[in-house]
Amino acid sequence: MAKVDIKMPDDFLMKISALNEKTDEIVPRLLKAGADVVLPKVLSNLKDAIGKNTKQNFRSTGELASALGVSPAKLNRDGNHDIKIGFSEPRSDGGSNAKIANILEYGKSGQPARPFMKPAKSATKTSCVEAMKAMLEKEIENL
Repeated sequence: MAKVDIKMPDDFLMKISALNEKTDEIVPRLLKAGADVVLPKVLSNLKDAIGKNTKQNFRSTGELASALGVSPAKLNRDGNHDIKIGFSEPRSDGGSNAKIANILEYGKSGQPARPFMKPAKSATKTSCVEAMKAMLEKEIENL
């Protein structure tokens, strides 16, 4: 019986080891790179959805769009890193940005849905993953 013994280069093994030690530093940067791709599409879709198909004259304050942002990457209760694209609270009138965004996304009685988050997610999935892969390769090179 033949035996094959393959050894990985030492510098490659050192990078993998360093990557493991710096996971908590690197993963938030990877998630931020992905969020930076998705956020402009969400904002664009939101601006297109506001005021569309309304029965009354509409006057946008721009408050919902200005409240859109990216949270810092954090560990969730399952031990996974998360980053969120969402709305800061509260509005200047005391209302909820999340409530207004939810009504836009899913509609309500007498108001059709005008989704902006789900189409942005679908449209940017591939480019988001590519941006995170590129950032990972950059991080590995810098080790």
